[in-house]
Amino acid sequence: MTADGSDCMTVSKVHIQGKAMSALAEKFGTPLFVYDADTLENTYRKLRDVLPASTDIFYSLKANPNVSVCALLNSFGTGAEVSSYAELVTALRAGVAPQDIIFLGPGKDERELDACIEAGIHAIVCESLDELDLLDSLLATAGRGAFPVLLRVNPAFGSKGSGLAMGGKPRQFGIDEAELRDSRHRLAALRNIRVKGVHAYMGTRFLHHEDIVHNTRQILATAEDLAGCLGFPLETVDFGGGLGVAYFDNEEDLDLDALGTGLADVLAPFSARNPHCRMIMELGRFLTATAGTYIVRARYVKDSMGESFVVADGGTNHHMAAVGVGSFVKRNFPIRHLENRTAGALRPYTVTGPLCTPNDVVAKKVRLPEVRPGDLLAVERSGAYGPTASPGLFLSHGFPAEVMVHGGRAHLVRERDGTEDLLAKQHLVDFRTASG
Repeated sequence: MTADGSDCMTVSKVHIQGKAMSALAEKFGTPLFVYDADTLENTYRKLRDVLPASTDIFYSLKANPNVSVCALLNSFGTGAEVSSYAELVTALRAGVAPQDIIFLGPGKDERELDACIEAGIHAIVCESLDELDLLDSLLATAGRGAFPVLLRVNPAFGSKGSGLAMGGKPRQFGIDEAELRDSRHRLAALRNIRVKGVHAYMGTRFLHHEDIVHNTRQILATAEDLAGCLGFPLETVDFGGGLGVAYFDNEEDLDLDALGTGLADVLAPFSARNPHCRMIMELGRFLTATAGTYIVRARYVKDSMGESFVVADGGTNHHMAAVGVGSFVKRNFPIRHLENRTAGALRPYTVTGPLCTPNDVVAKKVRLPEVRPGDLLAVERSGAYGPTASPGLFLSHGFPAEVMVHGGRAHLVRERDGTEDLLAKQHLVDFRTASG
């Protein structure tokens, strides 16, 4: 069974809003990422419907920083969580209001902090006491005082149910809870910063609503306790997100109705005690993963020592997430055969890209109808951490084109890298004449 419950990975979803994926591949070439705007909207709406009205949804651009993806989600109502200067510029160009942007990350530089100050974003999420000192001095130099910050806390408690824990253990993220509790006097000495709340992010790929509810309850309790201990008003709490998506066999998507009910039970009493506190849930993968499809074309089909291989024109250089990074056991994303070829028995294929490394495996021994050179294959649930988390410069293939289908029309939202794009920023030295 695949992650979406279908019997095998064959020929089901071959159209997006009436557009044949094969036609998109012919028009825009392969490899190709295709995003379905309807799926993006439906995913957002379903979550929005079950969450308490007091909770704002912020889109984490790290999952998919395409400016059109960000703009579409913002048109539905999302804010933006950014972690680099380029992501900040992307969010602003996408139309996100500064008051709906937060900037986090453990290694911000002065340029990024200055840009946040200039834009007047909702808050900078500070992840170390030294960062607070640096920001305070920059604000003093700029003559800008009382800039809002959130304190990112690394809680003393551990997360439950995370596919990748990012808090509750030694991490580069945030300030250890114990250190924060001892920092009241140091915080009070900051003259140009206004601490307005707390941020905590416990991990990602949570697939059980009980774990998310439990972690949220713990975060809110910690936020209230720290606000009282350190003497700052609780005006914003970002309790993370990390909602998971079922990629692999024997996984199921989140029960959103149960999640909404559970979070309401936790958030309602908190909001009653803190009626002016803005609540933020930040999400990247959950909002975009199911909307994306990665389409590749088979170049060669070959056998090696009893195993059948499909060598495609794209692989982990564009879709490193499909490798199962961080997993001890290789598992396959759902993959579809896009040709109308259902006759004959399914057979196992290992699908690879064109790279000179044995690690360039997109799917291992996945059962498909017969694959022939020139056939199209689609890796589903690929809207998150595709190009953004992949070694696109390996072998100098560059990044693929990206297309969004909106209102039944296909829009090119990122051009494919060409050879000249890759070479444009390089400088050739003529070593025959260069001296000194």
